[in-house]
Amino acid sequence: MPSSLDFQNNLPMNHGLSGGAVQSEFGALPEWNLTDLYPSMESEAFKNDLAKAEGECKALAEAYRGKLDALARGDNPAETLGAAIKRYEAVEDLLGRLMSFAGLIYAGDTTDPVRAKFYGDTQERLTAASSELLFFGLELNRIEDAVMDKAMGAEPLAHYRPWIEDLRKDKPYQLEDTIEKLFHEKSVTGRSAWNRLFDETIASLRFTVRGEELAIEPTLNKMQDPDESVRKDASDALAKTFKDNLRTFTLITNTLAKDKEISDRWRGFEDVADSRHLANRVEREVVEALVSAVREAYPRLSHRYYTLKSKWFGKDKLDHWDRNAPLPKVEQRTIAWDEAKDTVLSAYSAFSPRMADIAQRFFDENWIDAPTRPGKAPGAFAHPTVPSAHPYVLLNYQGKPRDVMTLAHELGHGVHQVLAAPNGALMAPTPLTLAETASVFGEMLTFRRLLDQTKDKVQRKAMLAAKVEDMLNTVVRQIAFYSFERKVHLERRNGELTADKLCELWMSVQDESLGPSVRLGPGYETFWSYIPHFIHSPFYVYAYAFGDCLVNSLYGIYERSNEGFVDRYFALLSAGGTKHYSELLAPFGLNARDPSFWQIGLSMIERLIGELEAMEKEA
Repeated sequence: MPSSLDFQNNLPMNHGLSGGAVQSEFGALPEWNLTDLYPSMESEAFKNDLAKAEGECKALAEAYRGKLDALARGDNPAETLGAAIKRYEAVEDLLGRLMSFAGLIYAGDTTDPVRAKFYGDTQERLTAASSELLFFGLELNRIEDAVMDKAMGAEPLAHYRPWIEDLRKDKPYQLEDTIEKLFHEKSVTGRSAWNRLFDETIASLRFTVRGEELAIEPTLNKMQDPDESVRKDASDALAKTFKDNLRTFTLITNTLAKDKEISDRWRGFEDVADSRHLANRVEREVVEALVSAVREAYPRLSHRYYTLKSKWFGKDKLDHWDRNAPLPKVEQRTIAWDEAKDTVLSAYSAFSPRMADIAQRFFDENWIDAPTRPGKAPGAFAHPTVPSAHPYVLLNYQGKPRDVMTLAHELGHGVHQVLAAPNGALMAPTPLTLAETASVFGEMLTFRRLLDQTKDKVQRKAMLAAKVEDMLNTVVRQIAFYSFERKVHLERRNGELTADKLCELWMSVQDESLGPSVRLGPGYETFWSYIPHFIHSPFYVYAYAFGDCLVNSLYGIYERSNEGFVDRYFALLSAGGTKHYSELLAPFGLNARDPSFWQIGLSMIERLIGELEAMEKEA
């Protein structure tokens, strides 16, 4: 049977735009229907909305610039200021719709020059247009607290209280209007340009595995092949190509780290990660407690598990290409798309029919793009777009059990985004501290359902091992990533980092986190270079560990007493960005400020490793 790549070469030119499906060895894989946003890149609807957005940004600035404080002190501030924010929100929704369409088009094939130009041109025009709106938040934050509090006492302004109070947390780090505008406009030729260079470089890389030239996703997929020689060859191919491109990745990393340092210095952030903590609306000490708890748990988690796995492989140490390998002598199933779909939907339905109904729409209405294609963005994501539209999910489905978990993960995000959308463009976005809640919970539901249905001891062991590995990748690996980023950004303050120094920093955190039972061989030192989070969202990664530990705690509560849990869970997701995470966790009796909180989540991983050790003794 031909590989999925053979089918991809025959895709129509409009793939990833108007929906449909592509035949593959995994069945008919859906492609998303972006016409829900706009008919095409050349459509009059897109051109008209782009012109409308530019006009609305200027009109809003002409109507309100320099006047918000006066409105807040006027005769009917709740009405007049409320109307201004409502108009601002409508413009934000339109800008988001346009940029989402361009971004999703580009993600469908980042190597297509037509799409790249469309994305770049759209980004430039929207950045220029939205610079007219920068005054809005800045002026709102200059209104005295007492004046604003009084104005927010009545509708329609009261509706926006959560957004206004959240916005005011940024106040200490705001700059003068002209400087903010300069930062904003130069982002197109600064950070955004380097992000795009990284994306296009990664998408264009080719890795030669046994005479076959592959893109990054299918090459990484071979790192999970049952045949160790295939895994090693894939690892060597990755290392060779990464090494050949280290000069570019080193320059991108140095430039973006310096760019961030300049921004942080001007805004007055003390720690290299403080801007991310502010964006996440989480306190530095809470993140430090999480990081400390996970690092202290390395011996009980990753070190302990990889020692066990090395015994299964008959080795004193696992080679780095064995880390995510399937267990030896366990039949590896290729999972068809329809089976993956049914598995996730049935798991969601068992928890809540409402949750399954929302997820079903992603399949029925072509909100998913699943095939692996040359040039397509690697990995997976769920893009919320804007509340006036709906989310989209991107996958690179290759029939592995982990791909089923990825589907469950991204659909969790999608459900969360649908539920939060009624809060509107300003309050639907969720801070990263809670953004991974529904996704990781969706994974857990799917895993538990599959595990309950599996009676064969060998398959059950393989499933438990795969889940433990996923959790280690989500918690231990992401905290190691965070530690690496901290080292990079702190070192960068002393001058540029060489490629060798970046590789050295990478190996130091990997060795610490993976432990003595994993051999990090030649070539692995370059593997920092392809991680997109380091480029697009510095210090994003701890949100995964935050979310996993949080979900482990939530799931434990659900297992012990699920009465009323579903309603409380949907209330959490539906809140979007209207409440602080501490307020949303309170109904579950959870407090992330409590040092013992993180141990609850970490203990679940320990428990699963203990189950595997017990199975080993029984055997």
